[in-house]
Amino acid sequence: MEAKTKDLWVFVETNEDGTAKNVGIELLTPGKMMAGKQGGALVAVVIGNNVDEAVKAASEHGADKVIVVDGPEYAHYTTDAYAIALCALVEKYGPTSMLIGATNNGRDLGPRVSCRLHTGLTADCTALDIDEESGNVAWTRPAFGGNLMATILCPDHRPQIGTVRPGVFKKSDAGEAKAEVIKEDIHVDAKDIRTQVLELIKEADGENVDLEGADIIVSGGRGVGGPEGFEPVKALADALGGVVGASRAAVDAGWIAHAHQVGQTGKTVGPKLYIACGISGAIQHVAGMSGSDCIVAINKDPEAPIFDIADYGVVGNLFEVLPVLTEEIKKARA
Repeated sequence: MEAKTKDLWVFVETNEDGTAKNVGIELLTPGKMMAGKQGGALVAVVIGNNVDEAVKAASEHGADKVIVVDGPEYAHYTTDAYAIALCALVEKYGPTSMLIGATNNGRDLGPRVSCRLHTGLTADCTALDIDEESGNVAWTRPAFGGNLMATILCPDHRPQIGTVRPGVFKKSDAGEAKAEVIKEDIHVDAKDIRTQVLELIKEADGENVDLEGADIIVSGGRGVGGPEGFEPVKALADALGGVVGASRAAVDAGWIAHAHQVGQTGKTVGPKLYIACGISGAIQHVAGMSGSDCIVAINKDPEAPIFDIADYGVVGNLFEVLPVLTEEIKKARA
C-alpha cells in the first residue's frame, strides 16, 4: 500500500490492567527523532481494554497524537483481534513507518500485520535511524549469530515496519500530556477470533522478573557452577533492591528459568547498574546488556572479555567476593 502521511507510528502494548508496557514508551524516544526527520507526526497506537493510563503515558512521553482502540475483545492479546484492528488503522491513516516492541506479543503481531499489508518487516532491531540519502528507515539488527550488525532498508513498500528489542532505548522524562487523542470504534466478532485465553499460567521462578524495567541487575553465568550458585547472586540483588539475571549458559544448563536470561536470545536491558558474576562476556550476552549505565564485572579470569566493557572489574572468586560485598552493602544501608 502507499503511505498517506509521513507519520511514524509506535505501537504501545498494554498490560492487562490497562497500563503501558515499558517498551512502547521507550520507543517514543527514537520515534520522536525519526518522525522529525521524516517530516511527520509521532503517533502512538494503543489497543486494549480500559487503557486510559496507557494513553496518558504515551501523551506524557512525547506522542503528538494517540490513536485508541478500546474494547473487551482486546482485554487479552489474541493475534486475530489485534491484527484486524491494527491493519484497519493502517489502511485508514496510512503511516509511512511503524515501530513495535519485540515482546512475545510484538513478535507475533508484527509479521502478521506486515504480511496482510504486503510490506516488509525487520525483526529484533537494536538501533534505528533515518537514511539521509533515501529517507527510508535504517533498521539495524544482529546477524550471523550476533557476530555482525546488518542495516536494512525497505524502499518499495509502506508502511516500513520493524520490531525493536525492549531496553535498547531509554524512556524520556514525563511531561505535560498534550497529545491529540483519537478514539476509533473497531470491534471484532467473536467468530473472527480463532483462539481463546482460558487460563494464564506464570512461569515458576520467573513470575516477578522485570528485567527490562529494573534499575539494578545482578547476573550469574557459567561461573556460578550450578543452581545453588545463584544464592549469593540473589542475596546481592536483594541487598541492592535489584533483580537476578543470567547468561544463556546458565539457563541452558537448567540452573535458572529463561525469564532471567539476558542477551541476544533473552532480554535486552539497560539498567543503571549491571553486575556480571562469573560471566565471560560472549558477544551474544554483551549485545543484551552493553547499554547499561554502569557495568561491574566479577570473574576469576583476568583475560575474560567482560572486563573490556566493564566500568569496574574485580578479579576474584565470586563465592568469596559476593558475600563480602553483600555484607558491606547491608551495613551501609543499616
